[in-house]
Amino acid sequence: MKDSKTLQALGLCAKARVLIMGTPLICDALKADAKKICLVIGASDNSENTAKRLRDRCAYYGVPLHLLEADGDALSRALGKHTRVAAVAVTDEQLSRLVKKTLQRE
Repeated sequence: MKDSKTLQALGLCAKARVLIMGTPLICDALKADAKKICLVIGASDNSENTAKRLRDRCAYYGVPLHLLEADGDALSRALGKHTRVAAVAVTDEQLSRLVKKTLQRE
């Protein structure tokens, strides 16, 4: 899979507890303090409404948004969750650099 390194890096972020999981929580965190969020990653199979909501919020607050080729189920498995995850936000600068590197390589 193309996004396997990125999913592994996101799993590391989850273990370090530097992820915000879920579109509503991400939108709330952006509104509260956008400087805390370094990067937002969305799943490929999000609904049009969810994708637009993430795109608009990230553009408004100036936070980079990347879409994976992996679907929400693959993203949730990488994070160790049993329910589908549509998007995650990385709140640590160093780990966000790691995730960005994996995105550039793939």
